[in-house]
Amino acid sequence: MDDRKKNPLKESFGYAFEGIWTGIRNERNMKIHCIAVILVTLAGTLFHITAAQWCICLLLFALVISLELVNTAVEAVVDLVTEEKKPLAKIAKDTAAGAVLFAAIVSAIIGCIIFLPYVLELLGKI
Repeated sequence: MDDRKKNPLKESFGYAFEGIWTGIRNERNMKIHCIAVILVTLAGTLFHITAAQWCICLLLFALVISLELVNTAVEAVVDLVTEEKKPLAKIAKDTAAGAVLFAAIVSAIIGCIIFLPYVLELLGKI
């Protein structure tokens, strides 16, 4: 049986929030993703998107930000384990970064599907 005492729930949440803030403070791409979240939120508010569209946007925000945090963790662990250029380290870093890129590209496409009709309607009224 595992005799290790678990951290209180409050501490666990504290560590998680600390990880999020560390990612935002230290990672350039995380800052870019956060700016995208703000811009999409402003656009959604401006265009009065539907509840379903908000849910899609929120899921995509969560997906991309979460993958960026995992990518940061993978990079940190790889750097902790080795300073040498190793093929497996490169695979770990590149595939984690690729997961973020793939999610960001698909999110941008979905964003265009959601927002383009609103933009075209707005341009038609001008």
